[in-house]
Amino acid sequence: MLSLQFQLPAERPLAVLAIGAHPDDIEIGAGGTLLTLAESCPGLRVRYVVLTGTEERHAEARHAAATFIPQADLTVDLHQLPEGRLPAVWDRVKDILEHVAHTWTPDLILAPSCHDAHQDHRTIGEVLPTVFRDQLSLSYEIPKWDGDLGRPSVYVPLTADVAHRKVELLHKCFPSQASRDWWDDEVFLGLARLRGMECRAPYSEAFISTKTVVQPLTRSQGTVAQRTVRTSAEALKT
Repeated sequence: MLSLQFQLPAERPLAVLAIGAHPDDIEIGAGGTLLTLAESCPGLRVRYVVLTGTEERHAEARHAAATFIPQADLTVDLHQLPEGRLPAVWDRVKDILEHVAHTWTPDLILAPSCHDAHQDHRTIGEVLPTVFRDQLSLSYEIPKWDGDLGRPSVYVPLTADVAHRKVELLHKCFPSQASRDWWDDEVFLGLARLRGMECRAPYSEAFISTKTVVQPLTRSQGTVAQRTVRTSAEALKT
């Protein structure tokens, strides 16, 4: 199995855009990835964008963002679009994401998938590539009653410590969700263990990438150089 590594910007910190339809989407789908990036990328810049939520849920979202990436240069944008009705306000979703695109240039985007069974998630996944065209975009997965888990194409391995830390923080940051019958350690760790098995790691988060540019292999001093995942914009500069 070939492993790909992000090519970090040479002269500035990595910039990540994390998008969720609801408070807790980002952390469920990519919390382990954020914890890993926070540990490995000094000066990490992150912009959180959440499109729905009550005041209580927004407070949870702010707490979660600060807790999952405590050392990051963090900006949190919280909106109050109607939960469960994002298809009906497609134009407002588009306006919000276009405003973000005009004020923020991410290297990596973490967002819902256009194949997600939840209409709010799916709407964001459909609008996203019409706004951001030159960034590496990874669509995360969220377990749910609908049973829409698919066949991911990108895996971010997690250590056991990170996987358990993610679940611990989910409980800590989102107490309003504790009564839901699917909100438990077995669901979160079970999916992470399954995805880990698929990439020969203890645990993993999995994503779909519809377009990825891979730098050709080169040899340096008799060894194969590390393969890097690059954004379309970076590739066009060479």
